[in-house]
Amino acid sequence: QVQLVESGGGLVQAGGSLRLSCAASGRTLRTYDMGWFRQVPGEEREFVAAIRRIGLRTYYAESVKGRFTISRDNAKNTVYLQMNRLKPEDTAVYYCAAESQVGSDLVRKDMYDYWGQGTQVTVSS
Repeated sequence: QVQLVESGGGLVQAGGSLRLSCAASGRTLRTYDMGWFRQVPGEEREFVAAIRRIGLRTYYAESVKGRFTISRDNAKNTVYLQMNRLKPEDTAVYYCAAESQVGSDLVRKDMYDYWGQGTQVTVSS
């Protein structure tokens, strides 16, 4: 079992940047594919980005492609989400998640086994 803790959220003006971190404990992240999701109150949790454990292939939602970058540092047992050119519509609670099964559809939130508690990102206009 792995425990995930997100950090790095906060308040930023439109056009600014934030870097979210997801630190893992309990097991090494090398054995998981990792994803970031976000959720606005009253709406479904939506996919943002994901990265494979093997080959480091990345996936992005269309709404963040070209602005956000997911990466992982297995030595630090941490996954990152670099968010640039932020927009007010990026405001949400951001969650990281871990998937143990190889080859899953990482866009689907029901594929993930473990979730962090979330970190709030607020982008002011």
